[in-house]
Amino acid sequence: MSSYKITPKVDATQEFIEIANDFSNPLDLVREAISNSYDAKATKISISFDVEKVDGEDELVITLKDDGTGMDKNGLQSFFDLGNSLRRGYKGMIGEKGHGTKVFFNSKKIEVITSNNGKRYHAEMDNPYRKLHNRKMPEVQVIVQNAKESDCGTNIIIRRYNNNRMEKFTHDILKDYIMWFTKHGSVENVFIDKTSSVELLLKGLDKDNPENIKQGHVFPNESININQLISKDRAKAHDNYCKRITKKGNLKNYPHIHFEAVFSIEGKRVKYDNNPMLRRPGYSAPNGAYTIQDRYGLWLCKDHIPIQRKNEWITTKGSEYTKFHAFFNCQDLRLTANRSSIENTPSETLQDVHDKVQEIYNEIINSDDWTKMDWLEEQSISHQTIEKEKNLFKWRINKVNKAKVALHNGVTLVEPERESGVYSMFMQLAVLEKSLFPFIIIDYDTHEGIDVIAKGDKTTSIKTSKLYYVEFKRTLGRRLNHSFENTYSIVCWDTDIMHDDTIMDIDNEERKMEIIPPANNSDYTMYFLVHPKKVHRIEVFVLKQYLEEKLNIIFKPRKDGATY
Repeated sequence: MSSYKITPKVDATQEFIEIANDFSNPLDLVREAISNSYDAKATKISISFDVEKVDGEDELVITLKDDGTGMDKNGLQSFFDLGNSLRRGYKGMIGEKGHGTKVFFNSKKIEVITSNNGKRYHAEMDNPYRKLHNRKMPEVQVIVQNAKESDCGTNIIIRRYNNNRMEKFTHDILKDYIMWFTKHGSVENVFIDKTSSVELLLKGLDKDNPENIKQGHVFPNESININQLISKDRAKAHDNYCKRITKKGNLKNYPHIHFEAVFSIEGKRVKYDNNPMLRRPGYSAPNGAYTIQDRYGLWLCKDHIPIQRKNEWITTKGSEYTKFHAFFNCQDLRLTANRSSIENTPSETLQDVHDKVQEIYNEIINSDDWTKMDWLEEQSISHQTIEKEKNLFKWRINKVNKAKVALHNGVTLVEPERESGVYSMFMQLAVLEKSLFPFIIIDYDTHEGIDVIAKGDKTTSIKTSKLYYVEFKRTLGRRLNHSFENTYSIVCWDTDIMHDDTIMDIDNEERKMEIIPPANNSDYTMYFLVHPKKVHRIEVFVLKQYLEEKLNIIFKPRKDGATY
């Protein structure tokens, strides 16, 4: 009998690869860089994306610079280490896992120049991503020089990041990401009177000069008076409504866990006016734009930085979340290595967070603020309906005055605009001229797509008669959205089908149009759809021509002063 001990080991190169790849969004590099600068108490941050020619090829160069405390020897070691965070356990620090800067490893070269306590460190790591995939741990060459005690800050240069793919690094995309998903754009400014003053200069690939990005997440101004919204534009009053609710407190079952929440109720127009990245009709949105449904709703946050959306927590009917621009911050949420999920949080804590969110949500939807928005929406719909009816009535009156009509046996016939008008005219004529058509209508129902069922024999009972389909069309074209099978006749106002042209039905059966001119003055032009292998010819009654030839009914525009 023998025994031995096993000491677990770590496949270091594989772990570095896994963590580097875990940051699936290349923009995460920006988030991690800003977090490090904030932890270093920087007051000035510069982020620049450029392209340089290297050996005749374009090379992406990212420069991250700040005036923070810089790094000493241990700090630099931690920067390149995995899981070694010197900030773990320190209140107010964002970095705690020692994973964030590993997103930088997805590059050709990392260069770090940092000063701290009279020392200047110049560190270089060549081909980290390639070496890791070759199962070799990349090394860092460091040169140490003396510096002034007052010198501090860090400058990081990253080359060929993200396999040199550059489409995500336009200025608009970068700015939007910073204002939503980094410490610089966090919602902390809502809860404290004054945040630290940090200047951030950003330059995307498509910009020549940097832009100074304002600190703090942008919320629209609240509506002052709903009556003003109605008087300004009643039809869009609810789209211009904005009300912000903030809450602070502690979780019910974990009273030592603090939370802060901001729920901004916003109409569609409010969002459009304050977010240039939103796609909308008639607007040319920047590259990387998204919809309200893609971005808005409820975000759970840590360090006041959005981590994960939980729209299902504030939705009962399906789309209420689109009215919210909401954030719930809790420092006890536990994040995954890439900060993309809160699912590492103990289920009991997460349930308490869920319950608190639901409590705030229910309070809001039962509040006067929500009632006001609902009322504005009702007013808007009512106004739009009235305006629509006014416009429709005006259009109908104009159409009536311009319509072509004919008077037959004291009855006004109006040239049809739609299929239903063709059927209406047919029924009028069937009463006035009982022998005009060789069939009579038995049933009319458009629910299943077939217009009418008819029989040809007017004297035989319905039970013993052969019944057929009769299709009605305003204008008969080359495609029929029904089957020729069992179709006895087609009644249309007009057709653009010529002699020998073909028509295809829904079953892809083709029939040829056969037009037979009248044999004498008492005859009429006949239209048939024929098939060489089928006996029945489908007669087409083109009313515009048929009525003129059979009854001398000619349609003419209404004249001024007409009474019919």
